[in-house]
Amino acid sequence: MTTATGTGPHRPGPEDSPPDGKVRCSWATSAPEYVDYHDAEWGTPLHGDDALFERLCLEAFQSGLSWLTILRKRPAFRAAFAGFHIPTVAAFGPADRDRLMADAGIVRNGAKVDAAIANARIAMDLPEGLDALLWSYAPAAHRRPQSLSEVPATSPESAAMAKDLKKRGFRFVGPTTAYAMMQATGMVDDHVASCWRAQA
Repeated sequence: MTTATGTGPHRPGPEDSPPDGKVRCSWATSAPEYVDYHDAEWGTPLHGDDALFERLCLEAFQSGLSWLTILRKRPAFRAAFAGFHIPTVAAFGPADRDRLMADAGIVRNGAKVDAAIANARIAMDLPEGLDALLWSYAPAAHRRPQSLSEVPATSPESAAMAKDLKKRGFRFVGPTTAYAMMQATGMVDDHVASCWRAQA
């Protein structure tokens, strides 16, 4: 979940202390939506096929945009994509695509809309399920970053995940997107060492 400036949630910088006294990864202090997302979700293990499908879709829609834009549009995304229920999205047809492309509440990018629908169809047919497939790439061990310079944009695991997903037909799932999704869903924990989430 990079931002246009390259300092999004998967690239935490020097820590900062907001009024509540909690030290957070610096990306989380610039907007209330970031604070909530950082404290409640980012880096927390997430399971469930639909929940992980949502994160995979949102990471793809974020490409080239600020993650804050996606967070602010998230309720509209959930409404537009039927709560990211995989079988429902997989059944979307031309009329649904037209509806999505006319929805100003989401990111109206045809390639990304098409990818979300196509990815749902592939996810629905995975024998092991999306949850098991994605979590199979979670590293057994991950060293906590001390600072921004230690936080990677990709990893060997995210590259392997992206390669596998692409081989299966998934779209908009490069190594960077895969790693951002791994961070967001707790497959890796990249809260910097001084962050309160790292010490909780």
